[in-house]
Amino acid sequence: MRKRKGAGRPTISDVAERAGVSTITVSRALRDPSKVSDHLRRKINDAVRKLNYVPHSHASALASTRSNVIGVIVPSLTNNVFADTLRAIYDELYQGPFQVQLGNSRYVAKDEERLVRTFLGQGPSAMIVAGIDQTDATRELLENAECPVVQVMDISDDPIDMMVGFSHFEGGRAAGVHLVQKGYKRIGFLGARMDPRSHRRMEGFKEALRSGGRYDPDLMMTTTDSSSVSLGGHLIEQLRKRRPDLDAVFCNNDDMALGALFGCQKAGISVPDEMGIIGFNDLEMMAASYPSLTSIRTDRYQIGKRAVQMIKAVLDGETPEQKIIDLGFELQCRESTMRPKSKARS
Repeated sequence: MRKRKGAGRPTISDVAERAGVSTITVSRALRDPSKVSDHLRRKINDAVRKLNYVPHSHASALASTRSNVIGVIVPSLTNNVFADTLRAIYDELYQGPFQVQLGNSRYVAKDEERLVRTFLGQGPSAMIVAGIDQTDATRELLENAECPVVQVMDISDDPIDMMVGFSHFEGGRAAGVHLVQKGYKRIGFLGARMDPRSHRRMEGFKEALRSGGRYDPDLMMTTTDSSSVSLGGHLIEQLRKRRPDLDAVFCNNDDMALGALFGCQKAGISVPDEMGIIGFNDLEMMAASYPSLTSIRTDRYQIGKRAVQMIKAVLDGETPEQKIIDLGFELQCRESTMRPKSKARS
């Protein structure tokens, strides 16, 4: 585990020295780029990028002054998975001294870097960021942040500061093991958007299929399109056209799984007799569908709650008992993979 820097934040003087100009020129360029030449602006911007310098919007105040803002950056504001975590964060901070500043990176690494730079420039009390796949520049910014940082929704052995989430790889592996144990033979994968978390789910799934002697690369179907119910229906149709012998699919999220179910029902394919389906995250619709859908349950609300609790502990001068909290997952077995034993033997 790398040691977090937490100090030694680059100064405006460092930028000036790197660019070969005065601090006044740097300050002028950052406040109003039109007041310096294109040549100087390029030199200063290059120095800012290379040093990961964050202009502090409260530079006139004391260096120790922090705002009462907790910055939160997630890749989507419409995905129910992140909505649950955000709800927990707001609940934990309700009627307290802290306010949430929310940023949406839209699954774009450069947008996340820009948001982190902006948020840190405002002197937040803490930062919460989704995932563990920050760019090198973003990671360096957060390592040098003079506030607690919590990465959420994923897990690794190399946190920037603190971390709470679960293993997407192990979740995907559990889905694969389940389908193999239920007797399905030709098991496929349906994946949309394919951000790093989805890739880890797929890799864990593949490992389980290889171990069970069921892996077939021809049964893996992915797209970079945004996931949706309609897309799940379209992909199951396409995969069945390519491989009519397909008898089970793991979908990288619940929207896709519900779409796969609708696609099978439209085609007259019986679930689970002729097709097993499993999703990921276990949203409410999985238990409410007919037949009910098996899914990997993740506790997104608890992730947000624990992240805020960790931050509060640090701000109160305490040392959290754990820097890395793995909340795990739970496979919820339902009707969509309850294949009759007679079918499993066929």
